[in-house]
Amino acid sequence: MREKDRKLVLEDGSEYPGYGFGSPCHRVCEVVFNTSMAGYQEIVSDLSYTDQMVVMTYPLIGNYGIADEDFESKTPNIGGLIVCDYNDTPSNFRCVKALSELLEENDIPGISGIDTRRLARSIRDLGSRRAILTSLDTPTAEALEIIARTPVPHDAVRRVSCRKKWYSRTADARFSVVAVDCGIKLNIIRQLNRFGCNVTIVPYNTTAEEIAFMKPDGVLLSNGPGDPQDVPEVAETVRKLRGKVPIFGICLGHQIICLAYGAKTYKMKFGHRGGNHPVKNLLTGKVEMTSQNHSYALIPETLEGTGLSVTHLNLLDNTVEGVECREDRLFGIQYHPESAPGPQDSAYLFAHFVEYMEENHAKTNRY
Repeated sequence: MREKDRKLVLEDGSEYPGYGFGSPCHRVCEVVFNTSMAGYQEIVSDLSYTDQMVVMTYPLIGNYGIADEDFESKTPNIGGLIVCDYNDTPSNFRCVKALSELLEENDIPGISGIDTRRLARSIRDLGSRRAILTSLDTPTAEALEIIARTPVPHDAVRRVSCRKKWYSRTADARFSVVAVDCGIKLNIIRQLNRFGCNVTIVPYNTTAEEIAFMKPDGVLLSNGPGDPQDVPEVAETVRKLRGKVPIFGICLGHQIICLAYGAKTYKMKFGHRGGNHPVKNLLTGKVEMTSQNHSYALIPETLEGTGLSVTHLNLLDNTVEGVECREDRLFGIQYHPESAPGPQDSAYLFAHFVEYMEENHAKTNRY
């Protein structure tokens, strides 16, 4: 029987020994948990998990392998993966490689064989904390010293954003959308294509003047990692473009919209991650099951006087999940309407974005 060779050491000194898979590198990251029952490939390739190690609460991971069509980024950048039971012999006709191969190719460490239920409860009760994934023989004192001297990064968006603009076109396109890439998931682009939009993806620090020069019908602000206050450039872009072109923000993009309008955000105790969060649409009264991945949320009291109104609320903790300014044809959604992975309840939000672009066309006679 294989002996345990790796361990996870949290900054409070708690240890979780297990079996290493993927890359054997040492890694210091924030540890968070995800409650999704499927979609580990989409999670591993979601750039919003940059600088985070993810605990999968569903026990069996790896059983269907990796499929070429299911990536959410071209280069996965998750900090690490923590699972209970890892399966390295996948069974799936779409499988092209095992999960461990993908992690090894991208220098991502993984650990299995630990009590993920205990770890997830610890995060839920005490909050997200930093940890190191290291060799089993690393002394605890040394591991804690490494965590303490490793700085908390504030440049995650810069590291994951594209370096130059690129395009995703579709047949019989009706609209042209500029997507500001803060770590964009590929299924957001696919959904825009499905709704008749040609998409130009641009780096996060592209100026409002450069975007306006492209004459887009709409602007999308993507998801991404880290604190929204770390990317003031994007908030400034929103301030300059609001009211001139319809804007749709997803996750980090939603938070940036709130900051641009003068509201404030805060870091949550352990965030929302998974495909089972009920959200109420206050405009229709309907409840959606949503896919989420974020550590920061809006402080509701700071919305007063900003011109933004609340459109969606999380029914688990009453956090704000959506805001809108109809006058400016702008709205933001905290969760992921592209749902990869996750429920398919929220695709109507892309249709709402299209409606705003149609309204703007009618107002400016651009048809």
